[in-house]
Amino acid sequence: MRAVGYQTPLPIDNPASLQDIDLPKPVPSGRDLLVEIRAVSVNPVDTKVRRSAAPDAGQWRVLGWDAAGIVVGTGPEVTDFAIGDEVFYAGALDRPGTDAEFHLVDERIVGCKPRSLNWAEAAALPLTAITAWEMLFDRLDIRRSVPGVKPAVLIIGGAGGVSSIAIQLARVLTDVTVVATASRPETRDWVTSLGAHYVVDHSRPLAAQVAALPTGAPGFVFSTTQTDRHMPEIVELIASQGHFGLIDDPAALDALPLKKKSLSLHWELMFTRPLFGTADMGRQGEILNDVSRLVDDGRIRTTLGRNLGLITAANLRQAHALIESGQAKGKIVLEGFPG
Repeated sequence: MRAVGYQTPLPIDNPASLQDIDLPKPVPSGRDLLVEIRAVSVNPVDTKVRRSAAPDAGQWRVLGWDAAGIVVGTGPEVTDFAIGDEVFYAGALDRPGTDAEFHLVDERIVGCKPRSLNWAEAAALPLTAITAWEMLFDRLDIRRSVPGVKPAVLIIGGAGGVSSIAIQLARVLTDVTVVATASRPETRDWVTSLGAHYVVDHSRPLAAQVAALPTGAPGFVFSTTQTDRHMPEIVELIASQGHFGLIDDPAALDALPLKKKSLSLHWELMFTRPLFGTADMGRQGEILNDVSRLVDDGRIRTTLGRNLGLITAANLRQAHALIESGQAKGKIVLEGFPG
């Protein structure tokens, strides 16, 4: 089968950083689905793994987690899906990725593809939707009130993939006021179109901007990028007894300043459930089915930003470069393999 992979962690401008390759078609076992991949999207985790994780000598590492496709085979223990089902999912960190014609995935972390979306639009959603959902409702629990505080959440990095779906989920599933950050006219327009009540500029100090809003100090802050840079401002602007969550990887994180306000700190990694086979691993499939219904009901929309064409090494290198530039808006998607 056709696939894209690498053998050595390299800068993305090196042609060997991602290469077109041929690999054996995988065979499903246990609760695995064999999915014929129709579209994939690229996430920051793809670039982080490519830069840092070398496969065993002589082996190929295939990246990619987000995917939409058709079930073409099932393991003997599969109960929830059948051949011909259209699905979307985000995969597992410790298994081969979706940048391949065929892919194995545990059925428990798979959802039914939204009927109203095409392959590319559907592939844009799974990883970011699960991340946003788990942070908002499992980690921060934004439906829980902070005493004496108007319900509001600040989402830092509002135009990114995770933030783009988090804004929508917060709007349609809660009454919480959503404040998002954006620094360019096009990204301000983007987050506003997704439903943000207010937009502040993360290129300038955040605390004073948030203090000027009628929301008061937010009880919840969700940081998706540059947390180490924004940390002092976050501690200043968040309400006492508030809840702070992040998903990026700051080089260092000093949690001691959170103590004075009795702030809680929450990490979110959407791969945790499949990586450790947690008892509630199947919740990710349920989340994706909930997201699929919200899409088909017209309550939320895809966060696809750019479709770069076929799933090839050259196009994936372009996608990785865009993500590493920090200028991406929404999700970057690739669709189909060369004929």
